[in-house]
Amino acid sequence: MLKLYFSPGACSMAAHIVLEESGEKYQSQQVHFADAEQRSEAYLKINPQGRVPALVLDDGESLAENTAILPYLGKRFGLWPTDPITEARILSLIGFLAASVHPSVAHMWRPERYAADAAVFPQIQEAGRKTFDGYLEQIDAKLAGRQWFSDQYSVADPYLLVFYPWGLRRGYPMQELKSFTAFKDRMLQRLAVQNILAREKINLEREA
Repeated sequence: MLKLYFSPGACSMAAHIVLEESGEKYQSQQVHFADAEQRSEAYLKINPQGRVPALVLDDGESLAENTAILPYLGKRFGLWPTDPITEARILSLIGFLAASVHPSVAHMWRPERYAADAAVFPQIQEAGRKTFDGYLEQIDAKLAGRQWFSDQYSVADPYLLVFYPWGLRRGYPMQELKSFTAFKDRMLQRLAVQNILAREKINLEREA
């Protein structure tokens, strides 16, 4: 049985939704960041980076990073394209979220990762805010005139949803992003999304 290690509202929410939607039995265990569980010896054996998500496979091996976990789950549960070009597009979207959008958020909320001098933290945070805002607008443009992030629903869509509450938390006027907000509303119609948002106590209508 698959086991997901997650933290509420973190990027692990994407894999959490996919697992819930699969209909397959799985286990999920919260990693309590407030108690520094992510840095415990036990958890570092699962994910040496001390972050979520981490997915323990049926044979006990563990995977880390959405760039690996989401393609694996997508192929396992039929949420992954078979056409090579479409597959490349999905990988590009996942890579964009993981390697570009997510780091801009880390600059806002985790400036200590990027400098030892606290005096420069405000500059790092402001740069992160500007970059993140630009990515939100880019995502909104990508979603214009389409239902899902790619040609059909895939594991990229739960991952994309993660950044909507992050935008709310940042204080961006998300309702002004009409296409992204319409996408959020479509996602909210899916039972698995409703279940995981309730379990993780995430409200997509206001700041998370």
